[in-house]
Amino acid sequence: MLLKYCLICLPLSVLSLSLPAKLINGGIAGIVGVTCVFPIDLAKTRLQNQRKGQQVYKNLLDCLVKTVQSEGYFGMYRGAAVNLTLVTPEKAIKLAANDYFRHHLSKDGKGLTVFKEMVAGCAAGMCQVIITTPMEMLKIQLQDAGRLAAQQRIPGIRASGKLAPTAAVLSRSYNTGPSSPARAISATQIARELLHAQGIQGLYKGLGATIMRDVPFSIVYFPLFANLNRLGKHSEDDMVPFYWSFISGCVAGSTAAVAVNPCDVVKTRLQSLSKGSNEETYTGVLDCVSKIMKREGPSAFLKGAGCRALVIAPLFGIAQVMYFIGVGEFILGQSPFKLYNP
Repeated sequence: MLLKYCLICLPLSVLSLSLPAKLINGGIAGIVGVTCVFPIDLAKTRLQNQRKGQQVYKNLLDCLVKTVQSEGYFGMYRGAAVNLTLVTPEKAIKLAANDYFRHHLSKDGKGLTVFKEMVAGCAAGMCQVIITTPMEMLKIQLQDAGRLAAQQRIPGIRASGKLAPTAAVLSRSYNTGPSSPARAISATQIARELLHAQGIQGLYKGLGATIMRDVPFSIVYFPLFANLNRLGKHSEDDMVPFYWSFISGCVAGSTAAVAVNPCDVVKTRLQSLSKGSNEETYTGVLDCVSKIMKREGPSAFLKGAGCRALVIAPLFGIAQVMYFIGVGEFILGQSPFKLYNP
């Protein structure tokens, strides 16, 4: 609905010219970025879901090595299909919405104040969650299945046989007993079963936590990127070099990612429908925060922060390069393709 509203409000000329190019830019950037960094994102999810005394992985490298050993090379890309499918509309909404709100918040073409940049970023973050929440929900189930299976193979850790109450319908999809490997599951299967059991709200479990993560992320990211990127201009009429946009996207993305990592940990825990041995379930954001703080301490909220920074930095660096050098505009014949000013 938010996307529909944004599209209706855009002038016809913007819709006919800018939006298709933005979709192409966002799609290419998302596909390239996700393909490059997805194994690190998988490690982040598995590290964030580990509890004290039940650690399967020591760190990022250990997680990737064990994943390849037990699941093969393509095991590092569990859940990548749903990301690659939905990343185009997600990135297009995020970037296009930010531009849209920045345009309407500016007066007579003048630059925005930092506060207005933050407002535009906040609005963009609110728009993107309509795609991000179900995408993250499905991706996390696929990414975490390997950790649950590996946990059962560790001596001394027995399967509890429990799933989160909201995920009992998925129990046949997660065969994580000690005597058998995890069965292959698909995002389509999970989505179908959730829709059948709970309706559309089943795909939006963790919506509140997703908003808590993505809105502050956008509030930090977009103003920081805009100001860093502006430093690459020698004059107002200059085009920013592509490498400067990339660096600005990396720095702003990694900074924002680390800043909101506690919210990402909460979101990951809430959206993990299948639980391992003795892993607690949560009734909501406050319950999740309280239990993590009580049982694992404040440091648990920083789990996967390094991995998340490594994922977001190149992902947004690539996105901003595609966006600012105008790959989509070049493909549509609207402007020449330039990496730098001659």
